[in-house]
Amino acid sequence: MKWEEFADWGRRVADWTQDYHLTVGDRPVRARTEPGAVLSALPATPPETPEAMEDIFRDFEDIVMPGITHWQHPRFFAYFNSNASAPSVLAEFLASAIAPQCMLWQTSPAATEMETRMMDWLRQALDLPEGFAGVIQDSASSATLAAVLTLREKALDWQGNHQGLFGQKPLRVYCSSEVHTSVDRAIWVAGIGQDNLVRVPIKGDWRGMDPDALEAAIKADLAAGLHPAGLILCVGGTGTGATDPVDRCLDVAKRYGLYTHVDAAWAGSAMICPEFRHYWPGIARADSIVFNPHKWLGVQFDCSAHFLKNPDDLVRTLAIQPEYLKTHGRDGIINYSEWSVPLGRRFRALKLWFLMRSYGMEGLRQRLRNHIAWSGALHDRLAAEPDFEIVTPPMWSLWTFRYLRDGVDPDELNQRLVNAINDDGRIYLTQTRVDGALVIRFQAGQFETTEADVMMAFDVIKEIARSLP
Repeated sequence: MKWEEFADWGRRVADWTQDYHLTVGDRPVRARTEPGAVLSALPATPPETPEAMEDIFRDFEDIVMPGITHWQHPRFFAYFNSNASAPSVLAEFLASAIAPQCMLWQTSPAATEMETRMMDWLRQALDLPEGFAGVIQDSASSATLAAVLTLREKALDWQGNHQGLFGQKPLRVYCSSEVHTSVDRAIWVAGIGQDNLVRVPIKGDWRGMDPDALEAAIKADLAAGLHPAGLILCVGGTGTGATDPVDRCLDVAKRYGLYTHVDAAWAGSAMICPEFRHYWPGIARADSIVFNPHKWLGVQFDCSAHFLKNPDDLVRTLAIQPEYLKTHGRDGIINYSEWSVPLGRRFRALKLWFLMRSYGMEGLRQRLRNHIAWSGALHDRLAAEPDFEIVTPPMWSLWTFRYLRDGVDPDELNQRLVNAINDDGRIYLTQTRVDGALVIRFQAGQFETTEADVMMAFDVIKEIARSLP
């Protein structure tokens, strides 16, 4: 393909994209292909000669699209949405077109300086103190890994990168049972080891960490000659929206000098609304905070906002400056590659800029408020049905339920129900476990979903549940 042909194909792709987003609600939410169907449709060997874009695009529609689960579907109520608003898609198109590598200020000054400004816009939107600085990571997993590496280095007096962990007291990191598995991976990669990730018991409707149990675990580790190093808190966990009592847990962490990281990957977006900030009281005392604009806020994957009380600690942990990465003759600049594990960096700030300018913060707040209100109304309707049980209450727009029949194993029944709902195609839900019991999750968060879409879920759930054999 030549650049002289690009504009025609660009218009065709833009038309296709607009039509896709306007009509995606007419498709089944989840892909219906059988395992291996796409693989078998793709030639086993690469082409030796050029192929026409017409043929390539036809195969995209015929082979790829049937195998896509539609994350932009207005009735995608599974997992957490990975949104793609119109302005952010345009920004990503432009970023792809100019294709900058944004590892250093000098390799793309506009990308670096826009990232600085966009992260400060988000800081203000969350009402975090001015002392916090931010960086855009690819995902919350990377931000959590960066935080774990930082807490490791601080605990080892900045010698871990040089000396390794051999011969050191085992470092201990504390979290609840509700944190994302990215925490486990970060512990593995950082060399701390799974056995040193301490799961603190939870309690209460928020299914949050018990601060008294946290302090008891720290004291026991100190008595055993171990080295408490860090605390990872959860605000809006994936399974049920579990949320730790941030202020009380931070009180404990500060008493024992633990580095603290708060994972609010999904629910952090809701904190642009002042009325939801009671879910993370005392957040300004955390050392590190992450949330994903690519989930609920409308920016498509990948775009994870990582805030730091003292970014120098992160830079001291991750920065390497060989001669070819130095920027000579410029003082006081930021090189964000020193704030992240990967050296290479994409121009992610552009889509934040397009999004926040296109909708304004109040427009974004109203979308989140709608999702929460509509999800709550659906919860109330299902709770009134005698054969349904609410298992965990709404946390923002997420809650869990199960269907019950006398004499039928509820785990088996609800697995059949969620499978039948997803095979039906009108909505998409996922299951989780609460205290060992299998339950069904509902969460509303797709950027273009409507009240009618959310209310349709009530009819679909009730209809399919009562038609199960």
